[in-house]
Amino acid sequence: MNKKLILSFLLLGMFSIFLQHHPVHADPIPNINIDVGGSGEGGATSSISILLLITVLSVAPAFLVLMTSFTRIVIVLGFVRTSLGTQQMPPNQVLVGLALFLSLFVMSPTLSDINETALQPYIRGELTQTEALNQAADPLKEFMFKQTSAKDLLLFMNYAGDSITEKPATYSDIPLTVMVPAFAIGEMKKAFTMGFMIFIPFLIIDLVVSSTLMAMGMMMLPPVMISLPFKIMLFVLVDGWYLVVQSLLSSFNT
Repeated sequence: MNKKLILSFLLLGMFSIFLQHHPVHADPIPNINIDVGGSGEGGATSSISILLLITVLSVAPAFLVLMTSFTRIVIVLGFVRTSLGTQQMPPNQVLVGLALFLSLFVMSPTLSDINETALQPYIRGELTQTEALNQAADPLKEFMFKQTSAKDLLLFMNYAGDSITEKPATYSDIPLTVMVPAFAIGEMKKAFTMGFMIFIPFLIIDLVVSSTLMAMGMMMLPPVMISLPFKIMLFVLVDGWYLVVQSLLSSFNT
């Protein structure tokens, strides 16, 4: 035991002597300086621009949902899945992806107008940022104006202080703060109307299956297990997805 203790002290002394003759030099910490656009007036302007860009990107999903055809399409597709009773089939990713591409197809003329009248002139430097935004809002307001009923539009216009009784003839004088909510509630109303019509044939199948099982005395058997294959078969035989998408596309041709 004493030999081990003496050996430990000898090793500790040798290590301390080694450190005295060979000091350890730590690597200097690199100086990292992130400067966005400088520290002057231009830097402040760049910082504000970046902040505005981040804000726009954060609210972009709201623009997509409330200012395009996406709302009506995704609600109707959700009603189709609910009426079939297939739980999570098709999955949410498939329904949302299909709704996105259908929205892109429906909105393609509007997006083309925005590209020609606002985006390309802004890239060439012919328009300022404010002018480009105003030019881009006009095609969107034109699309929403065609799909918005007079009742929904007058609700928000009268609440905003405009005492009018008829739908304006043009969309240019209607602000987006009035147009967007009026368009959104109108889209939900149309989507729920289409969803109700989709529910009717599948509801009839559920009623027939339930009545048949009750008449046969098979009250312990869940009617969903029997009606689900019949609903899927009916939907496939009539080419249901084609009819739903055709109805959706036709509903925007106003």
